[in-house]
Amino acid sequence: MHFPLFQELVVILALAAGILLLFRRFKVPGILAFIVTGMIAGPHGLGWVEEVKEVEALAEVGVIFLLFVIGMEFSLKKLAALGKTVFVGGGLQVGITIAAVTGLLMAFGHTTEGAVFIGFLVALSSTAIVLRVLQEKGKMEAAYGRVATAILIFQDIIVVPMMLVTPLLAGKSTDIVGDLLLLLGKMVFLLIMVFISGRYVVPKLLRIATKGRGNELFILTIVVICFAAAYTTQAMGLSLALGAFFAGLVISETDHAYHATGIVLPFHEIFMSFFFVSIGMLLDTAQFLAHPFLIIGLTLGITILKVLAALIAVWVLRYPVRTAMFSGLTLFQLGEFGFILAIPGVELGLLSKEHYQLFLSVAILGMAATPFMLEYSDSIVRRIFLSFVPDVVSERLDRIMRVKREQDKVLSQVLKNHVVIVGFGLNGQNVARAAKNAGIKCAVIEEDPDLVRIAKDRELVVLHGDACNEHLLQQAHVESARVVVVAISDSEQTRKIVAGVRQLTGTAYIIVRTRYVRDMEAYYDVGANEVIPEEFETSIEIFYRVLRKYLVPEDKIQELVGSIRKDHYGMLRGSSVKPDKKKDEPLIIPGLEIATLPVTMGRGKVVGHTIGEIGLRERYGITVLAIRRNGRHITNMNGTTRILTDDLLYLLGSPESIVKLDHDLR
Repeated sequence: MHFPLFQELVVILALAAGILLLFRRFKVPGILAFIVTGMIAGPHGLGWVEEVKEVEALAEVGVIFLLFVIGMEFSLKKLAALGKTVFVGGGLQVGITIAAVTGLLMAFGHTTEGAVFIGFLVALSSTAIVLRVLQEKGKMEAAYGRVATAILIFQDIIVVPMMLVTPLLAGKSTDIVGDLLLLLGKMVFLLIMVFISGRYVVPKLLRIATKGRGNELFILTIVVICFAAAYTTQAMGLSLALGAFFAGLVISETDHAYHATGIVLPFHEIFMSFFFVSIGMLLDTAQFLAHPFLIIGLTLGITILKVLAALIAVWVLRYPVRTAMFSGLTLFQLGEFGFILAIPGVELGLLSKEHYQLFLSVAILGMAATPFMLEYSDSIVRRIFLSFVPDVVSERLDRIMRVKREQDKVLSQVLKNHVVIVGFGLNGQNVARAAKNAGIKCAVIEEDPDLVRIAKDRELVVLHGDACNEHLLQQAHVESARVVVVAISDSEQTRKIVAGVRQLTGTAYIIVRTRYVRDMEAYYDVGANEVIPEEFETSIEIFYRVLRKYLVPEDKIQELVGSIRKDHYGMLRGSSVKPDKKKDEPLIIPGLEIATLPVTMGRGKVVGHTIGEIGLRERYGITVLAIRRNGRHITNMNGTTRILTDDLLYLLGSPESIVKLDHDLR
């Protein structure tokens, strides 16, 4: 059997893996690694890939999955919460950018249609790169992070109308009014179908697909919905991506949205990698090298234009000038949706091949600069922008718009220091009831639709799906949880969940309920802090009642029960030796944590540096109590003590500060 694309797949994936490893070391976005892979392996590079058309076909599937995921993450409730910022801020940013680009290009002799189309391309920013960098910097909940996210949501939405309008701009219509009315009719029909499917068909279909064990039927159902919707819109003369977006939009309003997103993301990642590889193949590196000053000049010009457009849009929303500046710096680059939009633009004659090469070069350069721009955004705002806009002028501008200062301080209601309960059976319900009575916030992850309804009736934060799904754990914010309770009966699934939680956080205290003693060691091995076997708890309850009948004092009984549990049921197992895993068990006290964090390969700012260089107390607010290294404990540390790979740190600090350090150690 001959598979013509097999050699190309091996070359692309192997080369991309090596470049990704190199780029990750220098904190360069992964998207650029795939683009560089295409540049090297493609026809303008070393020519290792001959089946370019087949790679482009895989790339088109990637675009379908991209729009599908965007649709699933585009919740109408989320849109309502950010409504003004999304539509006013996003509309102004896109509108100002398109108007400015159109005016400038027409002044240099471009046609109106071509100038407007290029304005479309310039107005869009990179959702994938910006959100990833904001998450890594912990700035998603900062004022400018929330504003930038809202504007990116609007850009993701406006891409759909841009795709629909592009053929009209190209003059492919002899009856523009009639075609617009036909287009409007198709959109109305699609919206009606979205409403009917979302209200009556898809929720029931997904509910049936989730019954029983295994995800096979659910995965198949999700993929069929995505591709069926894409095929339908293509049959109507619209784009495949539009149908995928509407399919995701339908699923976003169901209880299965997070679970579906987590399942689709691996497909999305692999096929999107081929999309960016195909973009790299299209880039002519010779032209890139032939006009370096033109490309750098265009990049700087577009950066200034987009920063100013976003600054004005955010300032009009009555945010402080400083917040508007940070938002503008966040959105300065061109985006991946521009790549999607540019291809039909070239085919329809709205964009020449020379201008397309310039667009690719400028977009790649801006994407590469994004992490570094955001890393040094404080210095850029302070040294460049504020030198042109003194504090006095900034304050006057804020007074003109009657800026609400508290907007810059508001944090969204993200779960922090909460308990995550996996499984809402009897044990999970009891934990949730106790947490609620104690005023502790909790999030529930549950697969059973009936138990999901019970949890919702009790006004709990509920995520419907399989907790083995990493995306679902992220949505439950396990990285900032104080405790994670796993209370399900499936031992293999429990082990996977514990390992998944521990991969996301080293600070959460994981408590596992198990039916059988034989599973205890396996759970400790993957990261559980405490395992409670039902067999031994039943034995404790029996002998507790026996001792009461013998009139043993209550305090003595409680002391004995406490010692047995503290010894991890060693007496009942015929052993009083604790598992080695529990030597590192963190002690939690109100307001602070004494926690242990393992040092893996980590990031350059921590591993290999001294405590003084890292500034643990100044930067993180953390005190190092001890370091375990090569089986011995170091307690007499000072500022010159160096933190090495495979160290175990004993730390004192707030839960938030320890979570931040844990992130920097990963």
